[in-house]
Amino acid sequence: MRISDQIANMILKLLEDSGEGMTEIQRNELASVIGCAPSQINYVLGSRFTPEQGYMIESRRGGGGYIRITRVMLNKNAALMHLINSVGDHLDTGAARIIISNLLGGGAISLRDAQLLEAALSDKAYRNIRPDSRDELRASVFKQMLLCMID
Repeated sequence: MRISDQIANMILKLLEDSGEGMTEIQRNELASVIGCAPSQINYVLGSRFTPEQGYMIESRRGGGGYIRITRVMLNKNAALMHLINSVGDHLDTGAARIIISNLLGGGAISLRDAQLLEAALSDKAYRNIRPDSRDELRASVFKQMLLCMID
């Protein structure tokens, strides 16, 4: 298992164990427990615990500093609108899969909706589209599909 996966799994476990969807960590302490550099903690927080993935990060620097990670519980419509506004003009397959997984895990979409999104956004669906246009078209299709899911 990669070190970034270990860090993410530990943070997810801390969030789960808290029962509140919030945990506070000290970066150096977590790095010491896992046996990695503190900068690797920053990388994981910046790539896997983003607002688009349903997390809010707050930090306080200094001797007693901490990093607070909160799982944001948005209602379905708010989550979908946030995504529509934050996706941008290009969306690659990997990012689409992560977003779909987070929507499904957070209960914002059903398994059937997730399967439809996966099929519509897969590389297979765009095989006849020029490679330099695929991510732009994928972003547009994704936004339109999300709009249809808003109640």
